[in-house]
Amino acid sequence: MIEEPGISFTLALRDGYAFTVDFGGEDGGIPPMTIDETPPLGHSEGPNPSRMLAASIAGCLGASLLFCLRKAHVDVPTLRADVHVTNGRNAKGRLRVTKVAVRLAPSVPADQHARMARCLEIFEEFCVVTASVREGIEVDVQVETLAA
Repeated sequence: MIEEPGISFTLALRDGYAFTVDFGGEDGGIPPMTIDETPPLGHSEGPNPSRMLAASIAGCLGASLLFCLRKAHVDVPTLRADVHVTNGRNAKGRLRVTKVAVRLAPSVPADQHARMARCLEIFEEFCVVTASVREGIEVDVQVETLAA
């Protein structure tokens, strides 16, 4: 696989289990956001990482479908994605995301439904996030302890 230039951003502990995510200015000044764990650990001050993962999958799928449909000159005035995350325990009893179900609902004029067929066959292949999650992602982790 040929690697492309990546992206970088920062998470900083705010309090408890809440982090401020600063995406920096390289993507046009995306405002910072908060992610937080659900109770009893956190206070749900923002989406938790599992929800962010599922939102990334759904957002990518929606954008991929929309891109293909627009290239096929299909009018899509609205598109909704309903997402359901299922958690389960692995063999060691650790909680894991076991399934992300995404239902995409584009509104398309009836006379354009036939032009959707090819997009419905291929759009998932072009979703970077979904394809990556399905194949597995290498994650390199290092811990550098800083002075308090």
